[in-house]
Amino acid sequence: MAKSEQPQIYVMRRGSQLIPEMQTDADLIQRLSAGQRIKITVTEGRSPAKLRLYWSYLGRVVKACECAPSPEALHDVVKLHTGFVTPVMVKGFTVAVPKSISFSSMSESEFDDYLRTAEKWVIETYGISIADAFEERAA
Repeated sequence: MAKSEQPQIYVMRRGSQLIPEMQTDADLIQRLSAGQRIKITVTEGRSPAKLRLYWSYLGRVVKACECAPSPEALHDVVKLHTGFVTPVMVKGFTVAVPKSISFSSMSESEFDDYLRTAEKWVIETYGISIADAFEERAA
């Protein structure tokens, strides 16, 4: 983070109050001067747990199918096959560059749509749903 950049503070709405999500958020709020005017830019927060689920899912598919050298490689393949790309012209040819799923690149609802599309493609291609990937099978 650049020196001029302020850290993000996450809050949850309860009634008409904004409550710090974690202790680190409360600590950052405490650093602000009492009575100080604060500008808040509202953006929909992303779920770190959902992102971890996605990466764990890809890891389990890679392990089960040996379909890619890593979850990151499978991730790029999924984006290419689901059309989650930006077309770029390179020397007269159109090249598909995979888009980012980073927190700053998409909202939670956009990530939900991407996750559904990605899971559908993985099911059609490898036959493993998210539920299947995490199902514990009795020995």
